[in-house]
Amino acid sequence: MGDITALVMPKFGLAMLEGKVAAWLKAEGEQVSAGEEVAEIETSKITAALESPAAGTLRRIVAPAGETLPVGALIGLLTDAATPEAEIDAFVAAAQERFAEAMASRVSEVAPEPTRLDTPLGTINVLEAGPADAAAVVLVHGFGGGLDNFLFLQPALAGRYRTLALDLPGHGGSTKTLPGTSPEAMAGAIGALLDARGLERAHLVGHSLGGAIATAFAAAHPGRSASLTLISPAGMGEEINTGYITAFLAARRPKALTAALETLFADPSLVSREMVDAILRFRRLDGVEAALSALAAANFAEGRQKIALRATLAGLSLPLAVIWGREDRVIPAAQAEGLAPPERLHLLDHVGHMAHLEQSAEVARVIGEIAG
Repeated sequence: MGDITALVMPKFGLAMLEGKVAAWLKAEGEQVSAGEEVAEIETSKITAALESPAAGTLRRIVAPAGETLPVGALIGLLTDAATPEAEIDAFVAAAQERFAEAMASRVSEVAPEPTRLDTPLGTINVLEAGPADAAAVVLVHGFGGGLDNFLFLQPALAGRYRTLALDLPGHGGSTKTLPGTSPEAMAGAIGALLDARGLERAHLVGHSLGGAIATAFAAAHPGRSASLTLISPAGMGEEINTGYITAFLAARRPKALTAALETLFADPSLVSREMVDAILRFRRLDGVEAALSALAAANFAEGRQKIALRATLAGLSLPLAVIWGREDRVIPAAQAEGLAPPERLHLLDHVGHMAHLEQSAEVARVIGEIAG
């Protein structure tokens, strides 16, 4: 009997209960390498690629493009070209029977919901996952983002850490009143979150403007910062694509916003209609436009970054890692030079500004090395 590898509906994010096979990237009979993208999976948040867990031949597509199935359901299988069709038929039947039995006995799943915390800064919206007694990891998004930016990364970390992804003030479900527009002022949201959850220290992960905010917090509160992982951080050089920020702020319709968001990714197909619609809904909330405009004017204006935290970062004495996509079209990857020791500087091929969405497994691995 040949080795058969099942391809199943993956779980992209804590809230994902089902997904749709948007497209197959390989045809039946084609060879597939381990790690190669074999299908595009559409969720309520994003469209992402399913990477093959092994090498082999795609012998059977069980779920055709357009079919929606629960997480864990069989969608295809790999084996060698010599495996008899009868063995494949038997494998598919047994796998589907086991899955049906598991679904019948499964307690009804409820997607985790964020919690709105009352703090001195106002409401802070946070999504928590992972063991309550484990080391804490705080995930800080960038300008115009939200806690959903970590929908792939948070599950990858939650088996080992207590993860807290927050909406910064002015974003998502948090207060729309800013504590100030500088990274130092916005860093107060991290302290407010830690205080509200009774946490003394946390490992910090910051993306883009969130990287500048996490750096500012670590500088002001070294005793509360266990490590720092920066993903395409702001504040490490003057150059920035302010055209993206202008386009993002000006976009009021799906087509314009889609074009702006595609700048963030090496693979523009990751921008789904669901992502665009969610951001447009967020932009309609009272206070959002004023908050985003104030942050942009204070930090990114006149064609350059107006914040400078490179010297601040150099003065920190804590475990540090820097991750940057070589195809970042918002903040150039050249700014990564000299930020961290070579073994802690990770430049990722075929990745843009959103490494935590484009290569979440690698980002999680780097965080695990730093956080221990």
